[in-house]
Amino acid sequence: MKVLNEKLKKDDLRVLKVIAETLNRSYELEGMLRSVLSKLLKVTNLNTGWIFLVNDKKPHYTFMASHNLPPALSWGNYEPMCKGTCYCLNNYWDGKLVKPVNIIECKRLRNAVMYDWGDTNAITHHATVPLSDGEEQFGILNVAAPNKQYFSDEELTLLESVAYQIGTAVKRTRLYNSQKKRAENLVLLDEVVRFISGLSDISTFPKEVVNKLHHVFQWPFIAFYLKEGNTFKLRASNQTHKMHREDEMVRNNLYHDIRKALSKKKIIKIIDASSKMRSLGFPEYPSSLTVPIIALREEKQGVLVVAGETYHSFSESDLEVLKLLSDHISLALEGMLVNEKRQKMLVLEERNRLARDLHDSVNQKLFSLSLTSRGVKEMLREENRELLYAMDRMQELAQNALAEMKSLIWQLRPEGLEGGLMIAWKNYGRKLGLSVTDSVHGVYNFPTEIEETLWRIGQEALNNVKKHAKTDEVSINLQSTDNTILLKISDQGIGFDPDKQERQWSLGLNTMRERSEIIGGVFFIQSNIDKGTTITVKIPWRKSGESP
Repeated sequence: MKVLNEKLKKDDLRVLKVIAETLNRSYELEGMLRSVLSKLLKVTNLNTGWIFLVNDKKPHYTFMASHNLPPALSWGNYEPMCKGTCYCLNNYWDGKLVKPVNIIECKRLRNAVMYDWGDTNAITHHATVPLSDGEEQFGILNVAAPNKQYFSDEELTLLESVAYQIGTAVKRTRLYNSQKKRAENLVLLDEVVRFISGLSDISTFPKEVVNKLHHVFQWPFIAFYLKEGNTFKLRASNQTHKMHREDEMVRNNLYHDIRKALSKKKIIKIIDASSKMRSLGFPEYPSSLTVPIIALREEKQGVLVVAGETYHSFSESDLEVLKLLSDHISLALEGMLVNEKRQKMLVLEERNRLARDLHDSVNQKLFSLSLTSRGVKEMLREENRELLYAMDRMQELAQNALAEMKSLIWQLRPEGLEGGLMIAWKNYGRKLGLSVTDSVHGVYNFPTEIEETLWRIGQEALNNVKKHAKTDEVSINLQSTDNTILLKISDQGIGFDPDKQERQWSLGLNTMRERSEIIGGVFFIQSNIDKGTTITVKIPWRKSGESP
């Protein structure tokens, strides 16, 4: 007995030496596992084996390697091994597989017999050993032989030692590959960052970013969403979007991970993302990342959605790269927003300059022309009726041109806007000959973009009343809460049928609607013949200042 035990110990040491040499030759995980499994079976005189790498989250696992599997388990490109669960996997997930065990009956082999999948080569049982480095578990090693239904304690102890070596090698290989990929990703990230820093057009920015990321990182799915009002709109994707146009707006209350990514300002990782991808109108990729994009203190928000072809497509290195990428995209958006605001300021300054020039030159000349024609008319004798009529006509044209010029100057530089929207609207209405009744509730200092939009909508509405409503009375109601602005402009004029509106009406209404939608608002109109017209504009906003 002593001699036999010494022989077993020597054999065990030989097996462990062979396994160690095999594991130290490669950092390519799949090839390394196939090679070590083949050597293990050869030196232990076993026949068949397979290895699963297992994720902590049920039911996700990967069939990584096998040797000499019977036809009943290898048909259809190993389909029986890649789908479904079994006793050893369930015990692993339940925390019950902590040491080598004999599996009394293999579920996969039982199914092979039950459904006549093919020859099992007389294999009915196998031993199962968890792959571990002593602290962390990585998967399962299964070994079997024809007609073998039992593994001795000595055999299980040897298999446990081998599994420990394999587990340690798996951890070392993953760490090596992770560091290698991290270095590669940082080089690729540098290329992308330099590309992004050269972009300047915010309208094409999402599409160019998506195209570059797909080209450099080869991620199979990338989508870029930007927030507009209370919704997120798809701005770019490298995949065909199968939703209808009216469904392209992604509402916050439907997509928890988008809200979570933005509120927590971190990447949200989704495993088993197929249903979510389908709901977005895209192919059903099994895993996805939602990456927050936040620029200028949340003034501009968006997300990158990146998906992978397996449940474990994204490593820690990928998450690190995407976090850095999120920061750089946010900074690039901030730069473009600042430049956009600068351009708007330049346009405003140019408007003011043009308004001053018109007032100081053309406006004064028209006024002089009006006075001159009036003076010439008074000097004419009554019998020169044709000439007198021509001077009357000249004076009338000069006065009309003067009135239109004042209106143009007002539109370029509305006096009194610094005093508030309602004051500006009332002043503008007075210039048009309208009496404006106002009502204001809870108004705060609005952002420049919103204030400009509201001013232009109100201006167009007053113009429509003057031109079409055949009334000189109009009421304006402006209300705001912490998250909504409501503007209503009503008249009691002749009204119209919205379904049969005339072209000149339609142009002004479309302009107001487009202005509302650009900043994420909605536009409504209600009108009836001889009962007047009411337009309503509802705009989302976030209160950022104190009440004046």
